Amino acid sequence: MAADKDSSPTRYIFITGGVVSALGKGVAAASIGRLLVERGLEVTIQKFDPYINVDAGTMSPFQHGEVFVTDDGAETDLDLGHYERFIDRNLSQANNVTTGSIYQSIITKERRGDFLGATVQVIPHVTDEIKSRIHRLSEGKDVVITEIGGTVGDIESLPFLEAFRQFRQDVGRHNTVFMHLTLVPYISAAGELKTKPTQHSVRELMEIGIQPDMLVARTEYPLTEEVRKKIALFCNVELRHVIEARDLDTIYEVPLRYHDQNLDESLVEMLDLPSRREPDLAEWEEMVHRIKNPERGRVRVAVVGKYTSLVDSYKSIDEALIHGGIANNTGVDVDWLSSEEMDEPENRRQLERYDGVLIPGGFGVRGIEGMVETVQYLREHDIPFFGICLGLQCAIIDFARDVCGLEEAHSSEFDRDTPDPVITLMDSQRQVTDMGGTMRLGAYPCQLEDGSLARRIYDTDEVSERHRHRYEVNNEYRDDLSEHGMRLSGISPDGQLVEMIELPDHPYFVATQFHPELKSRPNRPHPLFASFVEAAGQRARRRGGEEAAVEPDQVPAVGG
Repeated sequence: MAADKDSSPTRYIFITGGVVSALGKGVAAASIGRLLVERGLEVTIQKFDPYINVDAGTMSPFQHGEVFVTDDGAETDLDLGHYERFIDRNLSQANNVTTGSIYQSIITKERRGDFLGATVQVIPHVTDEIKSRIHRLSEGKDVVITEIGGTVGDIESLPFLEAFRQFRQDVGRHNTVFMHLTLVPYISAAGELKTKPTQHSVRELMEIGIQPDMLVARTEYPLTEEVRKKIALFCNVELRHVIEARDLDTIYEVPLRYHDQNLDESLVEMLDLPSRREPDLAEWEEMVHRIKNPERGRVRVAVVGKYTSLVDSYKSIDEALIHGGIANNTGVDVDWLSSEEMDEPENRRQLERYDGVLIPGGFGVRGIEGMVETVQYLREHDIPFFGICLGLQCAIIDFARDVCGLEEAHSSEFDRDTPDPVITLMDSQRQVTDMGGTMRLGAYPCQLEDGSLARRIYDTDEVSERHRHRYEVNNEYRDDLSEHGMRLSGISPDGQLVEMIELPDHPYFVATQFHPELKSRPNRPHPLFASFVEAAGQRARRRGGEEAAVEPDQVPAVGG
């Protein structure tokens, strides 16, 4: 065991995947991180994405899922959301590296003359740049976990894998662990689990020069001892380092099942980690128990959005609703509804069956009228409503049209000729032509109005939340909105930007310009999601003939 933290070098865990994508490398990395954090270690996690985009900001959510935004404004892969939620640490731009950002950096250096006339090549220049991104995270950390996107065999991944191979040579084998996640499929016709895909994947990895130290086998069925021995034998891995990763009811159970198989203990041993304590997973176990066995029943929530055909487009919202359920010991069942279908009255009437409705962010005019009409229906029928980003903007448009009498009110994003642009482009955005990384991004402060529901929910007068948008509430209409009963309950410290709105006479009508889902954690549910689920629970109990157990001003102020 290493002597102390100061004298111990940083250790590195590299996670690769094989056979097929979407096996859950991100959850595996996050779960390992959680177990090491529970042992008192300083841990960070990094994602290498082989695509040539500089970041995820300009990519379609239908192809890549949501864009996760960090405090420092980086637009990253959704796996960083898993990392933050599991290890309960804020990450940064340095935690997500793409091929595009690597080549952008190298070309900038070449144009500056930094390479002194050398021919710039994949080896050593690209691999050196990749290795430098790993070292950049090392200071003050006991462990850096690095996940590479895609699968072994992808052409795009080869420079990263070569860099990993070199990195082990640089820092020493005893300071690194290679973990490979593969699929062990069950062939129903044969009634057997098949190990050949795993064997071939490991063989391909070894051809690159990497021998995995540990295998994580994703499977629908338990691995028999015979199967585990076969994998260990043919893949040259110790039997105890063949880890079963079975399908589970909730991703938050994964660290517990890894711990049952002594995965964290094996890592401590293999890396000679200065583990400061045995992990205490009692709180995490209680959290998982609440998710699987909610004592206060279940609520049914609808998310009405633009990208609902791919739930990963709203991954953080999906997880934050689960967190809100944890705070209330309530199960949350989510239906994903397309906003394009909500312009039909019969479809809007179906919203009566829900205990709460959330409208999330998005870009472009498609489905906007369905969102606006959804807000109107929720407002008029006293159904709990939670709007996020575009959801707030649609709430403003509806209120301006139907309550303030501005019948042609709209956002200038969707109707440049509207006589009443209640939502308009930010002044700082008017001269912007580049699309990547140019929105209002990252964490900004928000002051909460005394006496507002928002102030009671947060239990503080100022918060910091993450943003990703170009358009804002038009300040020329703020007085009109307020005079007709809308409360602008959250404002930027300089008084220029509307951050939160609410309707005092509604059971629950709250919307934010920022994205609170990005800061919600399972062990620290975001207060807005906790309060929304509580409001949904009140509606469920009222509809069931029971009185609400908690008044609106008693919603749980859980840390966020």
